[in-house]
Amino acid sequence: MPGSPGASWAVYKARFKAVFEGADPRVCAAFWLFGLINNVLYVIILSAALDLVGPNVPKGVVLLADVIPSFITKLCAPYFIHKVPYNIRILVFVALSACGMLIIALTPPLQDSRTIGIKMCGVILASLSSGGGELSFLGLTHYYGHFALAAWGSGTGGAGLIGAGAYAIATTTLQISARTSLLAFSFLPVIMLISFFLILPQGPLRSTAKLTEYEAVEEEETDEIESTEQAHGEQEGLLASSMRSSSARSFESVDAGRANRAWRSFKANLRRSRGLFFPYMLPLLLVYIAEYTINQGVAPTLLFSLESSPFEEYRSFYSTYNAIYQVGVFISRSSTPFVKVHHLYLPSLLQVANLVILTLHAIFNFIPHFYIVCIVIFWEGLLGGLVYINTFREITDNVPKEDREFSLGATSVSDSGGICVAGFVSMAFEVWLCNYQVGHGRNFCKLQ
Repeated sequence: MPGSPGASWAVYKARFKAVFEGADPRVCAAFWLFGLINNVLYVIILSAALDLVGPNVPKGVVLLADVIPSFITKLCAPYFIHKVPYNIRILVFVALSACGMLIIALTPPLQDSRTIGIKMCGVILASLSSGGGELSFLGLTHYYGHFALAAWGSGTGGAGLIGAGAYAIATTTLQISARTSLLAFSFLPVIMLISFFLILPQGPLRSTAKLTEYEAVEEEETDEIESTEQAHGEQEGLLASSMRSSSARSFESVDAGRANRAWRSFKANLRRSRGLFFPYMLPLLLVYIAEYTINQGVAPTLLFSLESSPFEEYRSFYSTYNAIYQVGVFISRSSTPFVKVHHLYLPSLLQVANLVILTLHAIFNFIPHFYIVCIVIFWEGLLGGLVYINTFREITDNVPKEDREFSLGATSVSDSGGICVAGFVSMAFEVWLCNYQVGHGRNFCKLQ
């Protein structure tokens, strides 16, 4: 019968199969592992923040050491990293992340300024690897299509769950020391080598006549683009005009000075970055500022009395919120084959609304139950993951092919930039909210 459960199941099965038609399992597996390993060490380092610096040093120090180098890498590297082949990049990233984790793990656990400084050097190396890896792997999806991007997004979402869960199980359930756990995790980057050299099909890279630098835009053509942008005010039109002009130009002669070519290429890419800002970078920046301000600055103050909650100690609230947030991120970053969001500003503004609502609750205490806050935190994770993965999907769909690899890498600076801003804001915001609560008779934040 047409309306029978069996017929409905057959329809859903056919639709599900159609969604994944043409997907290469090796490509999906490789990019899922890329996303997982590139991000999991970042999560493990944040999970180990207390063990790295001790109770008397602000944990924001670890967050900033884990994010600022990545942000600087994403800000600068897109303009020169295209000259380095992907296989060399992978080797460098694996070496940096493994060395960083080994430095963290092998430094004596004395909590003085010298040992903490050495550990932060290890965190910085791992952060440089993570930032360079993210912009490189996003650029690499250009050669492997939508399923590569979807697998990458799902892997990065899984990194939050697996990283935090693995560290908690190792140090709490299995009673392994933090030092031994971090030493074991330092070998995870080897999986990245296996994924690239043994799992990922190399055909798309080999068959692509890859230039040693991105397509350059002629000086007079960039002026024309600039005037077009001023006349129409459309950033997407800038990219389209740039590509039409680039496809029509003739290659510079071999005798042209390399320094001149490099300078022209750099200026052209700066113009392309400006064209990416409003459609893609700004909504991604907004959503990351809002969600990491919630996670680092507001969530530690979203506390209820233990009698009205399922917990026995106040520190359990924060870890629970973080786990719920990571579940939402994983689901939404894995959803791109099924859910597509074209208007990126809507979920970004909804995330800002979450920040406002939860901040007002931290001040005025109007949300009656802990479980309602959990729902808002889960929604926060969904929105953050949706904006992240759909930003890069929109670039893949709408940016001309010649400009796509650069655009994917350059836009990745927004998430790290948002985390950096949120890290500085949160350190002051949490203190202010906690002091306000204590001043109004709620001292839960001092009992963690």
